[in-house]
Amino acid sequence: MSNSIDEEKTTFLNVDLDIISKSRLEPLVAAFGKKVSVLYVGAERSFQVAHLELGGPRFAKSADMAIRALAALVRQLPRKVRRLWNHARVKDFNIGIQAGYKPHSSVLPLNVETISAVARLGARVVVTVYSPLEVSKTEVRPENVNKGVQAAQQRVSTAARHQPKRAARSRT
Repeated sequence: MSNSIDEEKTTFLNVDLDIISKSRLEPLVAAFGKKVSVLYVGAERSFQVAHLELGGPRFAKSADMAIRALAALVRQLPRKVRRLWNHARVKDFNIGIQAGYKPHSSVLPLNVETISAVARLGARVVVTVYSPLEVSKTEVRPENVNKGVQAAQQRVSTAARHQPKRAARSRT
């Protein structure tokens, strides 16, 4: 039996290694071998991207452990492949968190050594928090909200244009 939504707990999910480059990233991904799971590698718009996470038994129980393991894999890359890493535009260790309603707050510590390792690789630590609410197909999207705001502004503008006329009529 599944828990009701208010019983869901905030949970660390995983750390993705997200890489964006002008160069093809397949050789870089191949150099990691089976030590990573490939979520996606290929073209996105005018860039080449790779989204990876630790594979197999290397799955980490904490963000700190996962980042350290992924950083070690990057440090072990052969020199030629390491150049692809060094020239990538974006190198993110992306911590995934599933938000919940309990506990009230959660702490996700990263050791100084872990942050230093990321910095030495010229990378960033980013955090993605997933809402505890299920997204529906009828969700209000920003582009639709803007249309609604524009329509409301037009109604206010139209009402304002008519307001002085009404006030002037009531004085006479």
